[in-house]
Amino acid sequence: MEEIKTSNALIWSDRWRLGALSKAEMMNIGFASILIGMLFVLFHLFGNTVENVDSGSAFVWMVARWQDKISFGADYSHGYMIPFVSLAVIWYKREEYFAAKKRVSNWGLLVVVGSLFVHWLGAKMQQPRISLIALIGLLWGIPFYFYGWQIAKLLIFPCSYLIFCVPLNFLDALAGPLQRIATNMGYTMLTDMGIECERVGTQLLSPFFKLNVEAACSGLRSLLAMTALTAVYAYFTQKTFIKKWLLFLMSIPIAVAGNIGRILSIALVSITTGQEFGAGLHHDWSGYVLFTVAISLMVGFGRLLDVNYKELFGKWKEAYLSRS
Repeated sequence: MEEIKTSNALIWSDRWRLGALSKAEMMNIGFASILIGMLFVLFHLFGNTVENVDSGSAFVWMVARWQDKISFGADYSHGYMIPFVSLAVIWYKREEYFAAKKRVSNWGLLVVVGSLFVHWLGAKMQQPRISLIALIGLLWGIPFYFYGWQIAKLLIFPCSYLIFCVPLNFLDALAGPLQRIATNMGYTMLTDMGIECERVGTQLLSPFFKLNVEAACSGLRSLLAMTALTAVYAYFTQKTFIKKWLLFLMSIPIAVAGNIGRILSIALVSITTGQEFGAGLHHDWSGYVLFTVAISLMVGFGRLLDVNYKELFGKWKEAYLSRS
């Protein structure tokens, strides 16, 4: 019974009950609620001026991109999960937020003013993406102003992680190069395996199969999803700033490798079971192959970064000297 109570205490505390809050805390909650309401109104009513979505809301525009109502939207279908991940990170670090020293910082006010200006520019330029980035700046800058740098430092990751929600149209240009990389690497690996194959543009032609690496199969969607997944994995598993960034940057070649593994699996299944099954049912479900390969590589590279190579080399040296 004690264990259950202790476990529940980690999730909920009587200290957070409404009746246990002081007058100052109630005023802070009320003020925070007003700020959140103002931000919602600002970006819901004045966040979108493009004609693709019949709404003035930046949020409606963003969700439309997630739902593929505008070109390449399916590449951002993971956007629904991103805010929940950010909230989970904040909840996980809640004790550090409570323990941090809090003081008003004028630098935070500068961030708030700058973000409001960026939002105004986004509205004038008819670029909801810019407005949404400004919203992220406000979500970071407002606590920075009221609570100071120690709180702002803890919020850097959960706030910046929200960038994965924003459909960045310039990334669509990566689809073409990713198609060519996947086609070339797939062709090279298949021929190295002794499989008769010919490359024609983005097509892989063989007596056993015919594959066309279309834009939807370029790996852009998996690249965006893997960078988002690797970012949070690196944040929790790596101890130093450099290692976090190394693992995050490795998500790009890892996603490409996963997509190449998917193409190879389609080709091999087509050879063994026939074109109809390989390019049909297996093709539709081959995303699991991609993410199995990519996640395995992500975890493996993360483990390699965790190895204490200095200590390991010392053990090898000691073992070698003891034998000689």
